Amino acid sequence: MKKIFLQLILLLSMPILLLSTPVYAQGGSSVRYQEGLHYFELDEETPVPAGTMELVEVFSYMCSHCNTFEPYIDSWVKRKPENLAFSRIPVVFGRKEWEIYARAYVTAEMMGLGEDAHKAMMDKIWKEQAVMRNMEELSEFYSSLGVDAKQFLATSKSFAVDARMRKEQKLVQIYGIRGTPSLVLNGKYRIAGNEAVPSFDAMLDVVDYLIARETARDLEATALEVETETVAEELSGEIQAAEAGEAEGR
Repeated sequence: MKKIFLQLILLLSMPILLLSTPVYAQGGSSVRYQEGLHYFELDEETPVPAGTMELVEVFSYMCSHCNTFEPYIDSWVKRKPENLAFSRIPVVFGRKEWEIYARAYVTAEMMGLGEDAHKAMMDKIWKEQAVMRNMEELSEFYSSLGVDAKQFLATSKSFAVDARMRKEQKLVQIYGIRGTPSLVLNGKYRIAGNEAVPSFDAMLDVVDYLIARETARDLEATALEVETETVAEELSGEIQAAEAGEAEGR
């Protein structure tokens, strides 16, 4: 029974050990980024499905910094973890000129236009210096990418697009977004440029650090769950055996 008692103590102490052991390396060193300085934990978390991760870029076509950020995030997406989903939310910030571009992005996505359309829009605005001032002009642009202009315009006014716009702008508020581009990892952490994160490379390095930390936590939680189940099964078997032995001795 002494062995059973020791196993029980070990089983109960595992959560404490789990909380006390994590040490996360960044770039092969012991450097740690700090919450509240290099990244911010959101007051209201929006959970993602178990076993997956999610990175959201909050951007605007009207933001020159977002255009500059494009090659950085594009390169990062090519090396992202396989279990991480990347998506974008076009922010409005209550600006009419930003709203039509946000609506155009959502419409294009819902009509199946992908990354090529996104890059084409960025290039149209920032390389060709072309500004489209209404949905009619935007629909003509997207028609050059293979969709019917009238269908694009009709879809942009649909309930589905309106609903997604409302949902995503609500997320922007929950995320506490104040500028673009900003990144949100796992609906839990906000990363944006500031004095402590002075470059786009630094922003993405913080993302890599947080992904490594979240992955380590998930692995530890999984290991704990497996070990707990194993010890519990062994403990249950030994208790049953001990009880059977006591019954035979009576």
